[in-house]
Amino acid sequence: MTSQPAAALRTRLVDQAASDLQENRRRQQELAEKLRMLKQEEALLVDILKLAERYENLAQSSSPRAQDQEDPAPPGPASRKASASPSTGTPAQRAARTGKSARTATKGKSRRPLLGDLLLSLLADGDEPRLAKELRDELLEKHPDRDPTPQVVRNTLESLVAKGHVRRHKQQRSVKYALEESGRHALAAQ
Repeated sequence: MTSQPAAALRTRLVDQAASDLQENRRRQQELAEKLRMLKQEEALLVDILKLAERYENLAQSSSPRAQDQEDPAPPGPASRKASASPSTGTPAQRAARTGKSARTATKGKSRRPLLGDLLLSLLADGDEPRLAKELRDELLEKHPDRDPTPQVVRNTLESLVAKGHVRRHKQQRSVKYALEESGRHALAAQ
């Protein structure tokens, strides 16, 4: 082995070590900056938790009458605005704020029937397949406190089709829905 290749090898290794050291320092600076940012985020999250706990304590210490009171107004724009206040809203909204489940919050209180159940009962009233628009119109007439959008009605009907409770009939560009036998069983079980 000659001294020239050994010197070249030594030079290459020294250069590589210097390059690795420089990359290591750069990476340390990046990690230090990330650590600083994570500590700031942690402090912010701790502040948010403290505020949430303070808010929860405030809501719990407010009068029990305001918390236990049902939202007397039918669902609509005015009641949605009212439900934004901390001590009002639907039981599910209050449950979400307090961390309880919606089922626990509504236990013992009368609950509105599900939209799917209402649509099944409307379909059970008739023998012929019906348009989603017709079902929605009848729903609005029989249940003025409910105001689902046409899309919500269609989505609910399609969900009932997927569960096998409702049958879909396509006629040209129209889609009509009729109750399946399993839908009758679902209604009977209620």
